[in-house]
Amino acid sequence: MQTILLAEDELVLGKLIKEALERKSFEVLWARNGQEAYDLYCAHRPALCVLDIMMPVSNGFVVAANIRALSKDVPILFLTARSETDDVIRGFEAGGNDYMKKPFSLEEFQLRVQELLRRNQQPSATPAVVAMENFVLGIYQFSPVSQVLKCDKETIKLSFKESELLNALISYKNTLMPRKEILMQLWGDDSFFHSRTMDVYIGKLRRYLKHDTNLSIVNIRGFGFKLIEEAGKLN
Repeated sequence: MQTILLAEDELVLGKLIKEALERKSFEVLWARNGQEAYDLYCAHRPALCVLDIMMPVSNGFVVAANIRALSKDVPILFLTARSETDDVIRGFEAGGNDYMKKPFSLEEFQLRVQELLRRNQQPSATPAVVAMENFVLGIYQFSPVSQVLKCDKETIKLSFKESELLNALISYKNTLMPRKEILMQLWGDDSFFHSRTMDVYIGKLRRYLKHDTNLSIVNIRGFGFKLIEEAGKLN
């Protein structure tokens, strides 16, 4: 029996979700605030986390980031009454894999949960992106483990998704990184929304790499992106 962590402070909604998951033979750990959710995760290491964003003590973004520091793989599904693009992107930056806007149907919720679990269990169809302790990229050093990109001029703490995407770009350095394959690998689908979200992250990474004129991220329209590292030019 798989265990799911549910962090939801609304008692009626929490009870409905818990019962819906139990009908699908999941064991449910129900937390009513962010700190309790994190403590339950540490104690039980569930197969999936369902996190409300607006919770007492610690919000869902904070809980997700803390869980991501312990596990890069556990799927995280956000529940939110907020649908602004900035909030959704913040959720992905905290390490979320998917989100659902309240109110939602329990049938769709169950399908999303099952899809996240299925996706997490199957081997990726794309080349594995290997996380090394450090990459040297032009004048930068990048640590996927600590999610830090640094050069002499600044040190940048990357979000979880920024780090994953930069890691993927480096694995394809000077070759085409196919848009669809990376969307499937990092977001689980190639929907328009996730495609636009990836474009936002690409823009951020371009700004982070601005101190090295030998580095560029080129958009190959309709196909994907290419991280190019040129040699021989002075910064």
